[in-house]
Amino acid sequence: MTEIAAEDLAVSARPKPQTRLVYRHTLWVRSWHWLNALSLLILLLSGLQIFNADPQLSWGQTTNFDHPLMSIDSAGDGPQMHGVTTVLGHPFDTTGVLGASKGADGQPEDRGFPRWATLPSVRDLGTGRRWHFMFAWIFVINGVFFVGYTLWSRHLKRDLWPSLQDLKSIPASIWAHILLKHPEGDAALRYNVLQKLAYLIVLYGLLPLMLLTGLTMSPGMDAAFPGLLWVFGGRQSARTLHFLSASAIVIFFLIHVFEVFAAGLFNEMRSIITGYFAVKAAAPSLGEAPVAPEGARK
Repeated sequence: MTEIAAEDLAVSARPKPQTRLVYRHTLWVRSWHWLNALSLLILLLSGLQIFNADPQLSWGQTTNFDHPLMSIDSAGDGPQMHGVTTVLGHPFDTTGVLGASKGADGQPEDRGFPRWATLPSVRDLGTGRRWHFMFAWIFVINGVFFVGYTLWSRHLKRDLWPSLQDLKSIPASIWAHILLKHPEGDAALRYNVLQKLAYLIVLYGLLPLMLLTGLTMSPGMDAAFPGLLWVFGGRQSARTLHFLSASAIVIFFLIHVFEVFAAGLFNEMRSIITGYFAVKAAAPSLGEAPVAPEGARK
């Protein structure tokens, strides 16, 4: 028998990894996830419709029209129109996306964010505000129930709060993510330290900040709780923080979707739709007896 044949025989004789389905996400968590995803999508699209009514950001109580922190504008007319986005005094040509984008007639139109990024697609501030406020309340009520669930089920302490050992593993976890290496076996059932920190920042940092700054922009809420304006340094400051926190959540969402594809789209989607996640056990070494499934042990 040749060396190659012997090696092939050894590989074929090695026990194959076993795969088992684990109930990973409860119905409540799955429902919260999808309702939250829908709410945030509607809030983003309708929020950009509202932002287009005054596509600039300032700091303080009133708008600084001469020196805004960021502004989206256009220059020129007709086919020569081009978009200009200015950030901290530095202009950038953003034609086709920001400032000047294709209208319904195919010609460039003066518009902050393009029509495909707003709800509704046409200029309609009133409808945009109604969509935004309705789903803002859905989002808030959903969030209150979820926070209560995390405290009652100890999900926060058990699954999301990083241990000292987790914090020490941050450099290794960053390197593993760069190499697109994902945990296998039972380790795949637990959040790694970067996931824990990201979820904590988003759930208990960015989302409450977005909620509070949104309330600060409401004259009615300012009348009831005037301290909000003092906390955030004015209505325009709250608007800027609202925009930045929403932008950070969009970045988190894009990274989240990328990781779903990288880790295995079918398995990850099955997990968040049905609750069941497939775990592939590590293959035992050659000559080592395979471990029996948990249900078959005596």
